[in-house]
Amino acid sequence: MTSTEDPALDPTTPHAARMWNYWMGGKDNYQADRDAGDAVAAVYPDIVTMAVQSRRFLIRVVRYLAEEAGIRQFLDIGTGLPTMENTHEVAQGVSADCKVVYVDNDPMVLAHADALLRAVTPEGVTAYVHADYHDPQFILAEAAKTLDLSRPVAVMFMGVLGYEQDHAVLRSIVSTVMAAVPAGSHLVLWDGTDTGDAVVEGGEQLVESGGVPYILRSPAQLAEGFEGLELVDPGMVPITRWRPATGELGAKHIDAYGAVGRKV
Repeated sequence: MTSTEDPALDPTTPHAARMWNYWMGGKDNYQADRDAGDAVAAVYPDIVTMAVQSRRFLIRVVRYLAEEAGIRQFLDIGTGLPTMENTHEVAQGVSADCKVVYVDNDPMVLAHADALLRAVTPEGVTAYVHADYHDPQFILAEAAKTLDLSRPVAVMFMGVLGYEQDHAVLRSIVSTVMAAVPAGSHLVLWDGTDTGDAVVEGGEQLVESGGVPYILRSPAQLAEGFEGLELVDPGMVPITRWRPATGELGAKHIDAYGAVGRKV
């Protein structure tokens, strides 16, 4: 990787998507990302566990939605860099005809979007929308070119809403997207939470290292995003405790909560 890939890719400034890629063991990152990532991990070592467990949560949720809820359309907003299993790989692995639209405004993710666009089945469809989640109407208009928004959609905000400082704006973004999809659609949301002193210190270290501030909210605040939806068991819980597979039982508690809600 070189800085000539895209003029918007600054290798000297820590970058959220690249830091998460580093914590997950990926190679799409620069020294500045690794330095900042190490600085955060020095005060909050569980950030590495959080990064890996967040992807395991995604895998379990998408599998549940495709297998048990019968969802065939996914809108993954704030996709991040490809790593481990991605949404379309899990969904199309369950049902070959699943359609997945990825959304991100990150030039790094855009540069790697081709990896996200490779459907794993002939019947499957994937698409990428380069957009900021602060423009939900644009996202919906673009997503409608691939997805049938008159049929159930799984809307996913996976660890990205902490980059919005205003809680009211966060709720408005989520409610705007969910208002545009029909009954039977699902919302999936997780974020880091202010449930421990070390994670709060890690957030402070992130800013000191030059990273974009990440707002840690309480589980109760995150649950407000599901207002009017029917929470799927077990509700709003640490992501390691959301329907863990047999081999994942007893995973370490981390300061990240998530839930799945169904629109009725």
